[in-house]
Amino acid sequence: MTRVAAIDCGTNSIRLLVADADPATGELVDIDRRMRIVRLGQDVDRTGRLAPEALERTFAACREYAQVIKAHGAEKVRFVATSASRDAENRDDFVRGVLDILGVEPEVVTGDQEAELSFTGATRELTGRADLPRPYLVVDIGGGSTEFVVGDDRVRAAHSVDIGCVRMTERHLVHDGVTSDPPTLGGITAIRADIRAALDRAEERVPLGEARTLVGLAGSVTTVAAVALGLDTYDPSVIHHARISYERVKEVTGMLLTSTHEERAAIPVMHPGRVDVIVAGALVLLAIMERVGAAEVVVSEHDILDGIAFKMAEQPRK
Repeated sequence: MTRVAAIDCGTNSIRLLVADADPATGELVDIDRRMRIVRLGQDVDRTGRLAPEALERTFAACREYAQVIKAHGAEKVRFVATSASRDAENRDDFVRGVLDILGVEPEVVTGDQEAELSFTGATRELTGRADLPRPYLVVDIGGGSTEFVVGDDRVRAAHSVDIGCVRMTERHLVHDGVTSDPPTLGGITAIRADIRAALDRAEERVPLGEARTLVGLAGSVTTVAAVALGLDTYDPSVIHHARISYERVKEVTGMLLTSTHEERAAIPVMHPGRVDVIVAGALVLLAIMERVGAAEVVVSEHDILDGIAFKMAEQPRK
């Protein structure tokens, strides 16, 4: 077994997985898995730059993760950065900061690379399950973008579009620095229009209609699932591979659309960093289910982070 450390830095969160990996089988045994909401993508859609305070929040999390990685004795470390750092003019500041703290240079992956890693992490455990027929459609709803991947044993087609929950919230629900509370009808209508246009673009590259099982990843999906399941506390073991019907997703989304910030914050499973962006995330999930005619979404707690770790396990030691 090889002990690896995988870091996924997205628009909204930065996550760490330290695991023992078997290069022969791809088996992963979790040693430490944690997440911090740092909102690296704060205002990137508007300014094109990473804000100084967002960089510092991210670097603080990196310093914490560096200590964890050292304590667990990871032999390999890989840091993957996604949507926000792809879009930013000053991403070199981000790269230098991460390199100084962790000793590895962040890989700013393309949307298609992100999609392949997400697919690998989400589907390795599903192979052979007759109740979840292939091909799979894996959707990773992030803060800045959403990835669509169709595949069987391997990726057949993938595409990334800029309809993440943070991007949609900042673009349509924030005015003069204040988030609409509850969301305005105009803002919701604008988000839905952006999502429809993005789904049209995705369908040009990915055969969404061919998929027989929809697999949903990332915080927006897992949070909607936790609410739909009526959990009092966020429990990954219950959420992982839960099957949430279209009707329940629609009900939860409708509730979120009419709720205030205070009401959403009071939901037991709601992470404080998702309170202001969960409305947009739920709208993205619901629109995808409607577009592909999915009766349910299979929720996965394993995603790009696990894909990064799997890929490291497959690489020979240097």
